Amino acid sequence: MTEELSMILDDASDTMKKAINHLEVELVKIRAGKANPQMLDGIVVDYYGSPTPIGQVANITAADARTLTIQPWEKNMLQPIERAIINSNLGINPQNDGTMIRMFLPPLTEERRRELVKRCNGEGEQSKVAIRSIRRDAIEQIKKLQKDGLSEDAAKDAEKEVQELTDKHIALVEKHLAQKEKEIMAV
Repeated sequence: MTEELSMILDDASDTMKKAINHLEVELVKIRAGKANPQMLDGIVVDYYGSPTPIGQVANITAADARTLTIQPWEKNMLQPIERAIINSNLGINPQNDGTMIRMFLPPLTEERRRELVKRCNGEGEQSKVAIRSIRRDAIEQIKKLQKDGLSEDAAKDAEKEVQELTDKHIALVEKHLAQKEKEIMAV
């Protein structure tokens, strides 16, 4: 196999791994019944005019299985943090007691669990689309190499390898989704 082909395959593999990592990060943000400080990772707070991740302006801890506490480094950040949480569309109302913010996570209803599973499946579908797009790009690069003199057999073998990579990564997406669905649906 030529060096160019192996570079194409390595690049496709790395990019597919990044798509899987992105899916894992997104699935962590989706609530599965118990309080997890990582649920707030995507929230950005207005810190003196500049958007800053919430973890950089406050200490976030899980007090118990249903409660998150947010202790800002500066007392005047309570309002901006509270506003950012409300605007983040998490479906949880923060309670500000003047020194810290508490978020009580209500038990998930069956309907809410189904919504969360749908959201997980949507994230999974985006990952699958990304993986298939990576496959398409890799195969186009292989076809371009074939026009430049690569043998037909080598091109077919490389395309087969790209397809195997794609199948492997899509199976990983399915595994992550099944795991998250089981976690969400557990009462």
